[in-house]
Order: sequence, then C-alpha cells, then structure tokens
Amino acid sequence: MKILKHIHIILAIVLSTSSAGYGQYMKTGYITVKGGNVWYKIIGNSHKTPIVMLHGGPASASFYLWPLQPLGKDRPVIMFDQLGCGHSDELYDTTLMTIESYVEQTHTLLDSLNIKEFYLYGHSWGTMLGIDYYLKYPEGVKGLILASPCLDTKRWSSDADTLIARLPENYAQILNAFKNNKQVDPKDMGSAMKAYFDTYYILFPMNDNDFDTIAPIDGSHIYEYMWGVNEFTPQGLLKNYDRTKELSQVMVPTLYLSGEFDAVRQSTMLYYQQCTPGSYLEIIPKAGHLTMRDNPEENIRIILEFIRIIEQKP
Repeated sequence: MKILKHIHIILAIVLSTSSAGYGQYMKTGYITVKGGNVWYKIIGNSHKTPIVMLHGGPASASFYLWPLQPLGKDRPVIMFDQLGCGHSDELYDTTLMTIESYVEQTHTLLDSLNIKEFYLYGHSWGTMLGIDYYLKYPEGVKGLILASPCLDTKRWSSDADTLIARLPENYAQILNAFKNNKQVDPKDMGSAMKAYFDTYYILFPMNDNDFDTIAPIDGSHIYEYMWGVNEFTPQGLLKNYDRTKELSQVMVPTLYLSGEFDAVRQSTMLYYQQCTPGSYLEIIPKAGHLTMRDNPEENIRIILEFIRIIEQKP
C-alpha cells in the first residue's frame, strides 16, 4: 500500500524534476477542495475520453505514476496529488483523513476541470478510492482500471503473510517479529524490508528519469492514521475495509491488473475478478507491485487495448 514511505528509505535522494519528454501538451494547476489546494497535471489534449489516475498510499503522491505518461499521446491523462502529499497542501485534520473525504476531493477536482466522462485508473490504495468513488458517483465513469488492488484488507494481510514466508528465513523471521510488535534491530529491519520490496514491489533498479519528481510533502502521518505503522498489518482507519460484496454492483467494464510478482497474489486477483461482472484480468510479466515502473510498455499496451475494446463496442 504505502509506496513513498519505503522508496524514500531505499533511494535516500531527491530526484530532479523532468519534463514528460514525449512532446505532448501539459498543463499544471491547483484546485481548491475542502481542506486546501490540490495540485494536478494534465498530459495530452486530444478530444478522446481522458484517463483519471488515483495514486497509492494513502498519501504517496502521483510522482511514481509518471512511467504511464505516454498514455497522453493517445488521450488526456489527469494525474493529481491527493491532499496531504506531493505538491498539494499539507493535511493534519484527521476528520478529512477518510475515504469519504478523498472521494469528495476527487469529485470536486473533476467537476472543477469540467470532466464529464472518463476512465478511472487506481493503483494500490487508489483502487480503494476508485471503487468507493464509483459506488457513489457512477455517472461519467466509462471504465475502471484497478491496478494491484487492495479491496479487502484482511486478504492483503493474508497475502503478505504468504509472501513473507517465501523470503529467506532470516528475513522472514525479522519481518514476522516486526509485524508482532517485537523489538527489531533497525539495520536488520532495513535489510529485511529491502528484501521484501525488491522481491514484491520494485524488481529492477531505479533511474532518475523514471520520475517526474519526488514529492516535497511526505504524508507518512496520514498513512499511519489511515493504514497503520507497518505495511503488513493494517491497524488504522482502513483496517476493516472490504468492498468485495459491492463488486457485484460494478456495471462498467473493469480491468484488473497486477504484476507477476506483486504484493497482491494472483489468487486474490482472480477472486476480485470473479466478484466483478464481465471484468478482465491481466498479469503483467516481470513486474512487482509497481507494474508501471517494472514493465511500463506492457502496462500501457494492456490499458490501451482495454480502452480500444470498450470504444469499439456499439
């Protein structure tokens, strides 16, 4: 779920801002929502139905989604930093650290940008936000793209237990101790977390040009309030989140995406797909949780093919 928290540890550097590098139209700005100002970026200016992207976290910021920006050559792509992270205003009011508040924030943004119809892409925590947005505001959503989803926190924890057990025994012991709130040497913990994230999150070394920017505002306090103090055992506001029963209410084309070595196990992906009428499931090879980072070309190809199928239907 929380991407920024651990990438900051691994990188320990600030990456410089880069342009899209694809020659397409770009626009940035701010929209006022309840609680502050939200930063957004639009890539591409064709008249086709846009893709609206919801980043992970909670409060990771949109910077890591930039490998998907070539989608802007086909249609507009709208990325934004949710309140409390990235280039948006800081957030310390816990009454606004709710999924309902983030749904309204997203709705205000789209209304202000006069976006009437769109495809809704969510990654990780963004899939929780995306499903809840659709359940409240289904009008205008032409399709859902749910990448590496967490739609049931208990399943997320169960998957993590299984994946930890597959690591070398020394790392598994450290992470299990951490999960159970036992004292762990910080150096050992850092090595074990790196092993987990190198195995299930980001499979290949990072390059500076993979990112638009590292977000200047760190929303770790929001992550801890909404999710918890560790990745594996949700203890915050979202600890009982489960929308699997509501998936039967999804009446738009839905694409489930995950990596071959994702933190979301393929059995969980199949379960979500079976709960969602007429949905599609694609597993991206040679990719972990950050599929857009590990295998962007295949990721983009699958998304565009999904949209093409929708738009060719009478």
